[in-house]
Amino acid sequence: MTSVFDDPKPSEDNPHESKVVIHGEEEEENDSPIEEVRLTVPITDDPTLPVLTFRTWTLGLLSCILLAFVNQFFSFRSNQLWVSSVAAQIVTLPLGKLMAATLPTKKFGFPGTNWSWSFNPGPFNVKEHVLISIFANTGAGGAYATGIITIVKAFYHRQLNVAAAMLLTQTTQLLGYGWAGIFRKFLVESPYMWWPSNLVQVSLFRALHEKEELQKGQQTRLKFFLVVFGISFAYYIIPGYLFPSISAISFVCWIWKSSVTAQILGSGLKGLGIGSFGLDWSTVAGFLGSPLAVPFFAIANFFAGFFIFLYIVLPIFYWSNAYDAQKFPFYTSKTFDQTGHSYNITRILNEKDFDINLDAYNDYSKLYLSVMFALLYGLSFGSLSATISHVALYDGKFIWGMWKKATTATKDKFGDVHSRLMKKNYQAVPQWWFIAILIISFGLALYACEGFDKQLQLPWWGLVLACAIAMFFTLPIGVIQATTNQQMGLNVITELIIGYLYPGKPLANVSFKTYGYISMSQALYFVGDFKLGHYMKIPPRSMFLVQLVATVVSSSVCFGTTWWLISSVENICNTDLLPVGSPWTCPGDEVFYNASIIWGVIGPRRMFTKEGIYPGMNWFFLIGILAPVPFWYLSKKFPEKKWLKLVHIPLIFSAVSPMPQAKAVHYWSWTIVGVVFNYYIFRKFKSWWARHNYILSAALDAGTAIMGVLIFFAFQNNDISIPDWWGLENSDHCTLAHCPTAKGVVIEGCPVF
Repeated sequence: MTSVFDDPKPSEDNPHESKVVIHGEEEEENDSPIEEVRLTVPITDDPTLPVLTFRTWTLGLLSCILLAFVNQFFSFRSNQLWVSSVAAQIVTLPLGKLMAATLPTKKFGFPGTNWSWSFNPGPFNVKEHVLISIFANTGAGGAYATGIITIVKAFYHRQLNVAAAMLLTQTTQLLGYGWAGIFRKFLVESPYMWWPSNLVQVSLFRALHEKEELQKGQQTRLKFFLVVFGISFAYYIIPGYLFPSISAISFVCWIWKSSVTAQILGSGLKGLGIGSFGLDWSTVAGFLGSPLAVPFFAIANFFAGFFIFLYIVLPIFYWSNAYDAQKFPFYTSKTFDQTGHSYNITRILNEKDFDINLDAYNDYSKLYLSVMFALLYGLSFGSLSATISHVALYDGKFIWGMWKKATTATKDKFGDVHSRLMKKNYQAVPQWWFIAILIISFGLALYACEGFDKQLQLPWWGLVLACAIAMFFTLPIGVIQATTNQQMGLNVITELIIGYLYPGKPLANVSFKTYGYISMSQALYFVGDFKLGHYMKIPPRSMFLVQLVATVVSSSVCFGTTWWLISSVENICNTDLLPVGSPWTCPGDEVFYNASIIWGVIGPRRMFTKEGIYPGMNWFFLIGILAPVPFWYLSKKFPEKKWLKLVHIPLIFSAVSPMPQAKAVHYWSWTIVGVVFNYYIFRKFKSWWARHNYILSAALDAGTAIMGVLIFFAFQNNDISIPDWWGLENSDHCTLAHCPTAKGVVIEGCPVF
């Protein structure tokens, strides 16, 4: 891929490079090297606008609390619903204007100081709105560590100290501030780190707040948003309540109702999804994010990775019966024994010490996975090594040069018009703020691990190692996310490392994974929000304070919601004991639980070496390191072959990382929509794309999310249902797609071959 750090080469006749005057000084030009940024982000600023107002704190905290609760609540249900911050972004606009129109404008002073404040400092402005959305976005993001609480209490049925659980939840979210502070110069101030998903937010803010000069026949962006929002809102009653089956239509299964092979080929939810599609925006964007926010080259690489895996690699492994593939379902994350039945984990666990009983394990069975799930782990190995190799080849020289510049007196001379505006008008966040939070968070994390009778099983050296891994990978993975909108996770590599170093301890494994993976992920989340503030010209210190408060509040709400649901819903997450049709099946936590068995209880030594079934997966580490090399070499050798520069190996490897939660029908729907808008329309109707593309994405998200919440609280929560009929099943009606095809395997509801 072309280096994201290449010097910009603006064209003299580029109509998007307009020149403007900034605060009466010399002429500056919109010199952002990224065309999408030039088309979307304004290059003006008014530093006099109030930001941390009473309205900001009130509406922001309310949005943070509500979204954290709603998303955590729905994460336990079969039909997961993720309400994005866009919903709060829309709702808080009229509320902010209402507060500006009704609250008293009287100013209150602080004795002995020049400080004053007011309930109503003036009209509700875009910077207040941005900070409210940061509150909401933090709440919507959830807290990954709640998965540990769920698997301990609902799957393993063990006790967990409430204080240890709370500290675990808070510290895993806060540690990322340290890495964010270290790398923000590279990932925020560089104009080549453009964070595509932020452009959706920028477009929506402009649509909601700017007055437009319209040509004849044009409608405002706000009106366009409201029209699409209304259509999306009204439509979602169909897939969300009246006709859920249209979310995944697999017509092959309707034709061949008794063929296991045909249903594996045709099922969009449990198989290859040939010919499957969905008529539901949540099918398009629910698992993979909005394709409208992803540049086309990333979509192409992402789809290439998906297609190669699902339609070439996986069928070869499955139908050649590699790793006894045909004993198990084609598409599942569950664990199995040698007979093809679910693995009985209670047979090999020591009840007192909560670790593996090796004698019982040797007497029972090795752990088996579906070949799909095993290959996903292999590809995750390759994705990580490919990321390191790719960034080293394409961007290593520049990153090293920038690092040296940052430590010399010549720093702060790199950037574009947005960087110059921010440095001119606002004070930067002192580095010691980030370091202080890092030290405090690390100290509390150490107490959570070493205290409370060491319930978390993770020793002090494990915490130190997890933090070192997170810090090492923040920059290379941040470069990928900032340019492609795709993040490579550290979940598997962290599981692998602690699984070798400290085997047989499931809680130590998931705790290490969470500290290593989520602190890196949170760092990139903070940096991404800082980039949004950079685009919208928010004072960095205000952004820092809002992010910090929102993180603590949202983590607390997620923790409280999780603890409440696990304590109050009988048999939550236990599909064998739940009533028929109960929604409390915890699909995401089931994957988390199975991973804790694979990496924690059994351990990688008994899974991915000669002691286990899957030693071949380790070759993906070497494949990942080598794969970017030929494309890098060929792009240098043949610079006229532009397509070579767009091949992005880490993105291809990580394309299937959302599996197994994301299915074939989600990938196909996502890709088709993305190609239509970010290839065809972007090229043929660029002016329409510039005005409407990101607004369309935000409106579809908001309409679907708000109707989804209303459906639950108005109908489902009150047990109001329509007469039972075929379309009410939340499936693709491929009832045999989960069946094994090996001879002699007996599974209830499946034919025996």
